[in-house]
Amino acid sequence: MFAIIQAAGWPIWPLLLASIIALALILERFVSLRDARVVPSTLLQQALTAYQQRGITPEVIEALAADSPLGRVLAAGLRNVHASREVMKEAIEEAGRAAAHDLERFLTTLGTIASIAPLMGLFGTVVGMIEIFGSQSPSGTNPQQLAYGISVALYNTGFGIAISVPAMIFYRHFRGKVDGYVVQMEQAAARLVDVVQGQRSDITR
Repeated sequence: MFAIIQAAGWPIWPLLLASIIALALILERFVSLRDARVVPSTLLQQALTAYQQRGITPEVIEALAADSPLGRVLAAGLRNVHASREVMKEAIEEAGRAAAHDLERFLTTLGTIASIAPLMGLFGTVVGMIEIFGSQSPSGTNPQQLAYGISVALYNTGFGIAISVPAMIFYRHFRGKVDGYVVQMEQAAARLVDVVQGQRSDITR
């Protein structure tokens, strides 16, 4: 591995740094963007049960808000349970936007790495081409310098593509998961508003 890095020249180091950052972000998002952590399946029912049995207390709201992004959205609605339907929905929408922003954390960085990795590889290719042309001299071609230039050009192009493809795949994957979570939170919040405002008797109808 070290021989490959050495053959690829100094332009490979920014690509290696980008690959380490991308891998760290992918692992972090895999841990953070899990159904049980973002939209627990029983949380809405638990919130409605607590509301119907004990009413709204600061303890219930704080427990909800600390539970998950969905919990923060539901807690925002329950804080305004005695307000009008419009005020309650507005509070939920504000909390939903904040939750969506938190879920999208680091995705911009991952998408940026996916976009610029091929350009970084192309930069390494240009450096390699400069090395190749530098190997030409009036007395002939320096085979060692020519081989080094070719290796710099090819290795950096390959590394750039190898980093970009998985980074883009996971970026799209996580974007899709976030969009799905946002829809689920919107649906749960709408059900909460309907039940609390007396337009629905339970969440299963």
